[in-house]
Amino acid sequence: MKIFGKQYDDKKVKKIGYTAILAAIIFWFVYRFVVVAIESRMVVFNPIREAQSGGILVETITARKTDGVIKIPIDIRNNRAYVSGEYRNKLRAGQKVENGEIIAVSSNLDLDTGMYIVRTRNVQDGLRYVIIQMNCYFVPAYAVRGGNLMIAVSGVAVEHRVDVKGQDTDSACISGGISDGDIVILSKVTAGQKVNVK
Repeated sequence: MKIFGKQYDDKKVKKIGYTAILAAIIFWFVYRFVVVAIESRMVVFNPIREAQSGGILVETITARKTDGVIKIPIDIRNNRAYVSGEYRNKLRAGQKVENGEIIAVSSNLDLDTGMYIVRTRNVQDGLRYVIIQMNCYFVPAYAVRGGNLMIAVSGVAVEHRVDVKGQDTDSACISGGISDGDIVILSKVTAGQKVNVK
């Protein structure tokens, strides 16, 4: 056989070719073995593996009954506001509205608007906030989903039906369904899921 103008023995060329192919295959197997060994030693976050071993890492708070405030928005015009029945049940005379206060909450619907009239004193026009003092379990509003909270019990998420006494954009005031010391799960999990509380 002639290669680049030089004469070679056919048997010798075949032997070199087969040896090169065999060396390439052996190199590939050794390379894959080493790469797999290195990858298996790497610590990579895998949520499924994490859940199977010790549970999914979750953000939590410990329930404690405390004093706090809920701020309910109310739109004031000439010391008067119109509110729905849901808001009416949360409002009463004497509650603070910034520098003023509520002086009366009607018990009957206004037939012209289909709303309840709230009268205030010394409150500027515009969107204001009624400040309601409460003693309850304050949790972030997003943790309450459909009237339920997730509680960590022995490393498992358990759904608790709770009584929401009041809520604003930031916080929910829970009056029942949980106790002091309960571990409230803030992360999104499903009931029965293993959780890792840190």
